[in-house]
Amino acid sequence: MVGEVRILNKQVIREAHKRGSISDRPGSAPVRRFVDLSHTIEEGMITYRGLPAPIICDHLSRVESRAHYAAGTEFQIGRLEMVGNTGTYLDTPYHRFEDGYDLSRLDLDRVSGVPAIVVNVTGSDSRAVDWPALAAEPVEGRAVLIRTGWDRHWRTDRYFEGHPFLTAAAACFLRDDGAVLVGIDSLNIDDVSTRERPVHTILLEAGIPIIEHLTNLDKLPAKGARFSAIPPKIRKMGTFPVRAHAVF
Repeated sequence: MVGEVRILNKQVIREAHKRGSISDRPGSAPVRRFVDLSHTIEEGMITYRGLPAPIICDHLSRVESRAHYAAGTEFQIGRLEMVGNTGTYLDTPYHRFEDGYDLSRLDLDRVSGVPAIVVNVTGSDSRAVDWPALAAEPVEGRAVLIRTGWDRHWRTDRYFEGHPFLTAAAACFLRDDGAVLVGIDSLNIDDVSTRERPVHTILLEAGIPIIEHLTNLDKLPAKGARFSAIPPKIRKMGTFPVRAHAVF
């Protein structure tokens, strides 16, 4: 017991309410918005005519697993058979060049949290996207995402016919001006009506990965988002699906 207590330099600390969201309170960091830019991979879907559809099934079903575990405990182990060019996928240089880097040697700084610009060419009279359409914003150090609006035809016959694509001159512009990655929301970044693939050749030879079959680019701002699309680390494979997304 004491006769007198004095409290000096008192500071009141208000603890956040446990049921509230920190981002909802005054003075907190702004809420970030995530946008999924990938198509869902489903059993039997066709990404590109001539390539097989994925097969998705159980390797071990929940019912079968009951024989291996205690009562009330069960697991599912899935099995997936597909080609690398399925859904929304990333191309590395190995896809085009035998001596190019493959998925296992892809630098993460090219595909994780990269500053992005969205180039909107929807409504264009031409299927070919040429370099002047890309020149409004600096591309150096950025992921350049080409929004054509073609993703609206996904899972229809229309998707495979008359899609938008980049010109060789556009690819040279992106290479020479320092783009880190290039993506598009259509069937192919090249014109598949010919057997040549100049855009793949130019970009992949320069070490610039390509992402095809993006979607939801209309939900992104023209600039200010950070783009990510990370594939598994697989040796001797040049393409693989990604969970492409952006945050802003």
